[in-house]
Amino acid sequence: MSNEPPHNLVLTAQAAAALRDDFLGWQCRIRQLSMRQGGGRPTPGMRPRVLTAEGADLSPGIVLLIVERDPADSTALFRHQYLKTNDPVERYDKILEILAGSYFQQPAGFTDVMTASFGPESTVAQRLLNHGRCVLAFEQYAQAYRLPCRTAELARDDDLYQATYWHNCMFNPNMPSGVRILAFTPDWVHAAGWQVESD
Repeated sequence: MSNEPPHNLVLTAQAAAALRDDFLGWQCRIRQLSMRQGGGRPTPGMRPRVLTAEGADLSPGIVLLIVERDPADSTALFRHQYLKTNDPVERYDKILEILAGSYFQQPAGFTDVMTASFGPESTVAQRLLNHGRCVLAFEQYAQAYRLPCRTAELARDDDLYQATYWHNCMFNPNMPSGVRILAFTPDWVHAAGWQVESD
């Protein structure tokens, strides 16, 4: 990526908070656009590269979700809509309708802790947990972010687990049993965002 800032930057608390808000606003915009124009397919900005803290590749891309600060209502809605029908097309259409509407309108309503689902035997999930940390590298529409993150596995009764699980069930009729969901908590003080210059 061109014009990437140095990796040893340390932001002030105010700059870190501004970067967090900027990132969440960007995430809401690209997700709403995906739901309205792309049939909900994950775009590059929703599938960051995953690196170790030292810069080694862990994955060319994992699909991440952003979750509301208080996801109880939307989780209940997703679960209700999932159980209401066995038709995967009907479920898919309904989740697109929900997410293309007002769901992503208020970035401040989302937590900065992102989540991702993995199969029960996922080697990527295990490597992420073994490292305990990673760097997520996002890029889309000439905007890029580098977020060092702490990684942890969520318990099934965790609100973020439930929100992620029922959201993904609406998109995927073949969710494996024993799915593992990891949380990624950014370290904003050491994060960076920049405009990518086209060559």
